[in-house]
This record gives sequence, C-alpha cells and structure tokens, in this order.
Amino acid sequence: MTEIRKGQQPAELTRDQFHERFMRRFMDPAYRVEHEAIARLETIAWQAMKEGRKAPITRRAGNGFQDPDYEASVEWLDAHQRLKQAQQRWADPATRSRVLLVCGSDRNDGSCPGEMSKTWRLTQLAKEQLAGRDLIVDVLDLSLLTSEFGREIHPCKGCVSTAMPLCHWPCSCYPNHALGQSNDWMNEIYERWVSAHGVILFTPTYWYQSPSALKLMIDRLVCADGGNPDPTSTHGKRVEEAKAIEARGWHYPKHLEGRVYGLVVHGDVAGVEAQRRNLSDWLDWMGLVDAGDLSRLDRYLGYYAPYYDSHEALDRDEALQREVRLVADLVGDAVKQLREGKLPRSNRKAVRQK
Repeated sequence: MTEIRKGQQPAELTRDQFHERFMRRFMDPAYRVEHEAIARLETIAWQAMKEGRKAPITRRAGNGFQDPDYEASVEWLDAHQRLKQAQQRWADPATRSRVLLVCGSDRNDGSCPGEMSKTWRLTQLAKEQLAGRDLIVDVLDLSLLTSEFGREIHPCKGCVSTAMPLCHWPCSCYPNHALGQSNDWMNEIYERWVSAHGVILFTPTYWYQSPSALKLMIDRLVCADGGNPDPTSTHGKRVEEAKAIEARGWHYPKHLEGRVYGLVVHGDVAGVEAQRRNLSDWLDWMGLVDAGDLSRLDRYLGYYAPYYDSHEALDRDEALQREVRLVADLVGDAVKQLREGKLPRSNRKAVRQK
C-alpha cells in the first residue's frame, strides 16, 4: 500500500486560543447579561473539540450498507435517504419535470451592496419564461449565504485527492460539531440537484472566476462525480481503507448524470468566455447534457461602463433578455425530449489511469 503522508496538521489550539475564538461571536454587549451561561457553553464546546465529537448522534447504518453495524451519523443517514428518494422520483416517468435555476451572484439588496444583482433579474426572466410549461421551477439563490443568518456552505476538504472512496455521497465531512462547522446548506442543495431534470446556472464574473458562493457549491459537488455512497465501506474517514478500495479498482459513479443544463454567464470587462468554458466543462464531466450551443451563453453587460447605472444597461439590453429567455426555452424543450427518450444522454466516461 502507498505511504500515507503526514506532517501538515497544525498544533491543537490552547485553551486561551480557543477562548479568544469562541468569544468572537459574542462581541455584542447585549450578550454580557449571559456571561456565566456563555462560559458554561464554552466549556462544553472546548471538551467537544478535545474529544473530536464530530458526529455526536449516531445509529446503526442497517441493511444496504457494507457494514450494517457501523454507527453512522444520523444527519448523514437522513441526507442519504432523502437523496435516494429524490433519485427515485427523478427517474419516475409520472413525476413532473423540475428545472433548477441557480442564481450564482453573491450580491443582493439584503446585504451590504443594498441592491439586487443583475444575475437575479436574469434568473427571474428565465423563471417567467418557464412559467407556462407543465414543470416545477425551483430557484436556488446562493446570495442567501451573504444575507441570511445561519446560511453556510463550508469548503471542500479535498478528500477525493487522498482517495476517491474517501469522498462520500452525500458529503460526510459536515457537519463537524466538534469544530463548530454546522448549518451546512449542502444537504438541501444536493437534494435539489438530484430532483432536477434540468439545471440553468446564472452567474456574474468576479475577477475572471465564479463568485465565492457558486464556487463553494461547485467544490462541494465533487462527491456527485465518483463519490462513495457507502461510508461504512471506509468506516468513516479511515484513509488506509479508502486507499485500498481505490487500489483494487473504483467505478467513479456519476450521481447527477442525465440532467439537462444551460448557462448564462455575464460580466462587465473580461473573463466571461473562460468562465463559461470552465462551467461547461465541469457540467459535461459530471455527465450532464447541454441543451445545445445556444443554451450556453456568455455576454458582456455594460461593457467597460460605470457600475452605478448598470441595471439601466440591462433594461436597455433587450437582445440579452431575449437570449436568456431562449436559454430557458431550450432547456425546457430538452428536458421534455430527454424524458421522452428522444435526447441522447452523455456517454462521457472518466478515464483514470497512471
């Protein structure tokens, strides 16, 4: 077996360091009246971190898993069951078609920018265009990460780079209660992706790249491409077991294969073409099916113009508005064709070799 490399992990926090970090969330003077209660909670949190109580509530995994007696996180088991049911509904011909619209901008008028994003408006155009069809339109607004209490998408920890079977579907890295890494939004987001027959991503271009919230979601969807649906096979995060499984051969299941997709990428100066290509390549790799070349849109909006009146630039750009509506129509048509067996699914297969 290959050597497991060690040496990067930092030293554990001291009690004083933990106290300083824990108390940062209670800077508001209003908390001072509960000083003693907060101190008691801090002691509990310190002990949980020291003991590594990542998943404090578990139950026997049960039938259908390689090790049915393994004590798995109840939160993971619940998410696993919801995804299993969502996949069954997705495959049922009697189920109404669903299209997921993902608004990838970090901006909304409920946070510091004080104004809605143009991406939100483009998302709403697509929603309006699809409204007359016999399908369910689900809008996922990732900007809620910046404006709602308790909304979080934690970063991917890169388990796949240690061994693919260590990356569980859905992700089992979170919540990690010992480190205070809770309120993770991704289990709900996984279910919405699985339930969708079509997905349209709407995103601005931030410094030639996808916005932070969108990139967080993309990274956490790595488990949808080759992820291990059975964490009992690695008994949680046992690296040596995961490496041994991959060494024997891993089939890299594509858990989102067969969904239709469209893209609307916009920017103001540069980078839209590169971001559109990156997103297309990512979705193609996961086995999604594009709704045609015209469904993968990259456009400049208010090119090299000031920001203060950029919404007025969108008002004037009726050509872009028509193109966005066309993307919605193409995805809607492709979803119908795919479910009728008239649109071929992607036959892309990931080839892994030395």
